[in-house]
Amino acid sequence: MDSRDILVEIPRLRRYARALLGDRAAADDLVQDTLERAWTRFAQWRAGSDLRAWLFSIMHNLRVDQLRRPALPTETLDEVAGQVPTRPTQSDQLEVMDIESALRQLPEEQREVLLLVGLDDMSYAEVASTLGIPLGTVMSRLSRGRERLRQIMAGRQPGASLRVVK
Repeated sequence: MDSRDILVEIPRLRRYARALLGDRAAADDLVQDTLERAWTRFAQWRAGSDLRAWLFSIMHNLRVDQLRRPALPTETLDEVAGQVPTRPTQSDQLEVMDIESALRQLPEEQREVLLLVGLDDMSYAEVASTLGIPLGTVMSRLSRGRERLRQIMAGRQPGASLRVVK
């Protein structure tokens, strides 16, 4: 007997367990327990005997043990109340591509600071030390980079912020 022989029997075990218990999760647990016990007690299987009958007898004995064992008091949870709301993830790849494109549009010095602070979670002092620039320059580049990134992500191309000085 090898693992393929047991794998062939799993659909039958599942079908029987579901019919027996009426609950898909409990049936899957019973099948899992059956397979676990079969692997741990493999030495008890007699070569040449019917593997299916041996597996079903293990399942039967486990079910009898479950019925004899006093059930723990459980409380049924409302499936809807227990679900944590999550956002759909279909558009995540598109959002990542949009952010990558927007980051490529930033000047190199702003992109460096944004990535070190936002992605690598460095402090301003660490960024200043890493890039060899003053702390005020880090804060200025970060502020300008964030604003420019917001504009690009909103679909507005940032214009040149040059002022006419007289």
